[in-house]
Amino acid sequence: MKAITYKKYGAPQVLKLRDVERPVPKEDEVLIRVRATAVTSRDWRLRAAAFPGVFWLLGRMHTGLFRPRRKILGSDLAGEIVAVGDRVTRFKPGDRVFGYSSFGAYAEYVTMPADGALAPMPANLSFEAAAAIPFGGLTALNFLRDRAGIRDGQNVLINGASGCVGTFAVQLAKHYGARVTGVCSAGNRHLVASLGADRVIDYETEDFAESGEVYDVIFDTVGTTKFAKCRRALAPTGMHLFLCFGVTELIQALWTARRDGPKAVCGIAQDNREDLATLGRLVASGAIKPFIDRRYTLAHTAEAHFYVEQRHKRGSVVVAV
Repeated sequence: MKAITYKKYGAPQVLKLRDVERPVPKEDEVLIRVRATAVTSRDWRLRAAAFPGVFWLLGRMHTGLFRPRRKILGSDLAGEIVAVGDRVTRFKPGDRVFGYSSFGAYAEYVTMPADGALAPMPANLSFEAAAAIPFGGLTALNFLRDRAGIRDGQNVLINGASGCVGTFAVQLAKHYGARVTGVCSAGNRHLVASLGADRVIDYETEDFAESGEVYDVIFDTVGTTKFAKCRRALAPTGMHLFLCFGVTELIQALWTARRDGPKAVCGIAQDNREDLATLGRLVASGAIKPFIDRRYTLAHTAEAHFYVEQRHKRGSVVVAV
């Protein structure tokens, strides 16, 4: 089968289209014919071993100290099941699915545990649209619903509202009844407003932390805000959620967890089939929708990485396989 592989860390050029052996599902796994995948911030960071600060060593220990252990990147996927293991009863060949795999989606075929983050595809979606959901949707759902406990009537700000996680965060916050402010560039104002944001702030002309507005939740999806400054814009029981964080944010999270007042909250999003199914139902009902910025073919995955690494993409970047 064809797959995009890499044998060393580095720039997008380390990604090469090669012929590799097709995987065989174990007794509790399914084999998926991948029809579409996506290039996320996680993917380019793994490719470049771009782990922030003191997390560099931990990241390298996880992915391979000197060279990558797993040669095929890619987590988001949509496709068709072509074979199942002997113990699998949840799926059958021919099922259209979408899901989140730790590695391996940059290929024509991938195996996944049948009880992993895998769910039936919404019938009204293309493979490319379905592949645009998992990373951004699961992350936004985990941070807003589970960590922040978002509820009706709250005032929520999404920093980086036009990105992969941000576009889902705006929609999910509105779905849960919040009043939403989105922060993005001037060129993305119309996109963020179209997703349901009640107010859109251009970060180049206005500092939301100095506006006098108070928020119950500030969700920073891009790592450009500081808790020390933003706490003045938080309600007494407010939360500042950090998707991108370092040692400073970790210390602040530990410190504020023990004290009254606004909290700094850090974490890594969890992926599971229940949350993926929830997203599928929301998309099928029209409550939320994926937004695709650009489309590439598998042979041009390196170009997709280059674009995503510039950190100016809108929504998701998908790859047709």
